[in-house]
Amino acid sequence: MLNRRILRIKAFKTLYSYALDPTLTLAEAESQLERSCESTRSLYLFMLSVIPALTAEARTRIEEASRKFHPTEEERNPNLKFVRNALAPVLEDDPDFQKALSRVKLSWEQYDAFLRALYESVRSKEYFAEYMADPDTSLGRDVRLFIRIFEEEFVDSAALADILEELSIWWNDDLAYALTCCCDTLKDLARGERWSLPPLYRSEMTGAPDSDKAFVFRLLRSSYALFDKYFAMVADRVPSWEKERLFTTDMVLIVMGLAEAKTFPDMPLRVTLNEYVEISKYYSTPKSRSFVNGLLDSLIRSLMEEGEIVKTERLDVPAEKPKKDTNQ
Repeated sequence: MLNRRILRIKAFKTLYSYALDPTLTLAEAESQLERSCESTRSLYLFMLSVIPALTAEARTRIEEASRKFHPTEEERNPNLKFVRNALAPVLEDDPDFQKALSRVKLSWEQYDAFLRALYESVRSKEYFAEYMADPDTSLGRDVRLFIRIFEEEFVDSAALADILEELSIWWNDDLAYALTCCCDTLKDLARGERWSLPPLYRSEMTGAPDSDKAFVFRLLRSSYALFDKYFAMVADRVPSWEKERLFTTDMVLIVMGLAEAKTFPDMPLRVTLNEYVEISKYYSTPKSRSFVNGLLDSLIRSLMEEGEIVKTERLDVPAEKPKKDTNQ
């Protein structure tokens, strides 16, 4: 489930915690990293369970409208296509899904206000009107609707952000990735596959020989062991008048990049550079991309010349030149 980009981000956040609090032991950091990884799968389960919850909300709304003293014609004869969608029962009736959901102890029951607002938002959209008017009642059509809901209704929802923050400290920044995983699952269900709990690490899904779990924990341990040495090395490369202006996020990213370059000889230099430059775009300042790219590249190549970092790739691979950032 988790790819190496998000694993690097989780290791970075853990190392950042250590940078702020040097009393954080390696054992504590590893436990924090493990909980952070597992939490993303819990968020995936929670968001997938919104499908039967939203369906139930729609059914309740229709039943309440039909009991009005003077219901409208539409309320007396509602379009039941959405409440009869084939997708919700697939998840509601799947014992494995319900067992996994019960294990993480997550439910939408107490968030009825959010579900009501979500249903109103969905009902107001043109894509929902098109769905309700479409004579196609297949599972595939229902899946396409919910993928559209997942893509358009959640990422920028302040109400959902409040709920996620209330439920878990580990879910910050994980929503978009979890929603992508949900959509991948829905596509599998549309092809007739039965739901199964996705392995926590992507390598377990693809059969890749290199374990992603081993990768991220080796990266964290190496970053811990080399932190003081590489932190001082970075500081020495920065003019004294700029040292106090250094952002901790940039320092941690560069230290992690150096640790990755040393720990994984087979990892291409350009991959390491590109990954930490990309992470800096989301977790640091607008100018960090150029700073991280330039200093990390320079330090890695210096350590390669000294023999401390050894790469199995060709040494003449140029570093990525950062593209002009219009936000700077």
